[in-house]
Amino acid sequence: MKILKDLFLDELADMYDAEQRIVKALPKMAKAATCDDLKGAIEAHLKETEGHVKKLEQVFQAFHEKAKGKTCEATKGLLEEGDEIAAEFKGSPAINAALISAAQKVEHYEIASYGCLHEWAGLLGNAKAARLLVEILNEEKAADEKLTALARASSNEEAFGEAGADADAADAGKMAGKVPPGKGRKLVEASR
Repeated sequence: MKILKDLFLDELADMYDAEQRIVKALPKMAKAATCDDLKGAIEAHLKETEGHVKKLEQVFQAFHEKAKGKTCEATKGLLEEGDEIAAEFKGSPAINAALISAAQKVEHYEIASYGCLHEWAGLLGNAKAARLLVEILNEEKAADEKLTALARASSNEEAFGEAGADADAADAGKMAGKVPPGKGRKLVEASR
């Protein structure tokens, strides 16, 4: 019968694989970013992620286990989706918002996983592992907050682009009881 320690080690192996995949994916994301602040945030998180791999190796050691990965299907799928989004929006004003969205999906998966691992390490009585895991968890939360700040500061507005001007025109026409010509008409009709 499998017990909590088995579940913990299984999830740990999953995250070990996930972090290694993320280390390979982040340079591509940084290259795709057109915003210097986003590029810098991704590059900084790459250094943190390399540190996460080392910390996970220490967590394995704290349980007297050899570090090993198990294919993390969730991260694999999220990263593939990120690649598709980057390709689809390349050259678009929405590229940075698209990259942030893809990155935040990965961050949220990591936050959930590390939250569980941290709790389980505590239940299993391994203070060293719990400390390392909460360090990773806090860095993932900080990365997510940084991405949200970048999205709100500029990337979402940039993505709004020309459609934003159409929406503003549609809103103005709606308030005046008139529908502006062109794309704005579709926005007003869709909002009814």
